[in-house]
Amino acid sequence: MPKHGKKYNAAVALMNADQMYKPTEAVDLLKKTSYVNFDPTIEVHMRLGIDPRHADQQVRATATLPHGTGKSVRVLVFAEGEGERIALDSGADYAGSDELINRVAGGWIEFDVAIAVADQMGKIGKAGLGKVLGRRGLMPNPKSGTIVANPADLPRAINEVKGGKVEFRNDRTGLLHVGIGKVSFSEAEIADNLLSLVDAVVRAKPSGAKGTYVRSITLTSTMGPGIHMDVPQTLAEAAGSARG
Repeated sequence: MPKHGKKYNAAVALMNADQMYKPTEAVDLLKKTSYVNFDPTIEVHMRLGIDPRHADQQVRATATLPHGTGKSVRVLVFAEGEGERIALDSGADYAGSDELINRVAGGWIEFDVAIAVADQMGKIGKAGLGKVLGRRGLMPNPKSGTIVANPADLPRAINEVKGGKVEFRNDRTGLLHVGIGKVSFSEAEIADNLLSLVDAVVRAKPSGAKGTYVRSITLTSTMGPGIHMDVPQTLAEAAGSARG
């Protein structure tokens, strides 16, 4: 077992290992148990009742966090001609076609999200970018809203990504790991982002999933202890927040 430092152990001492925390309680505890001298990222870890070996039980979708992620998102857009101009005017950090595709094929990945106009996907596939971008979760995909039909859709797609839209997908063990903000956010902002993510995950339940879908939810910050949440209460509040 790895040994933890005094600050970590002091943070753990603030928690009740047998308690499942309601959202407001978990957020309050998250603030108290963050001890690092930088602004850590908040993550949500969810164990889902799916079998990732089956195609009809894959979970992949997006959530719009009302208060953003607290990170500056670098956006690359594969587009040409008028599309390239629209992308750059809409706030894309990088935009282009053949030259940019070749640059990425060479291993350059200094960006956080890649968006493509649909007519660029043939070039992207021919250049083998699936091998470069796929393993990093950066390949444009219609499920994540990162493939647009035409250049006129680029402003919306870019604004969504820069404004707090995050993609989530299960790993090979049926877990989700999603960043939802920074500890410097207010408790209300953290709670809003948390419930928005949970609601999006519930809505993304695959058709093949049987039995209990959300089995556990853990809230944590960088280097901080995991806070186990009351799943039924969290799901109820997420649904209520979405209706409101």
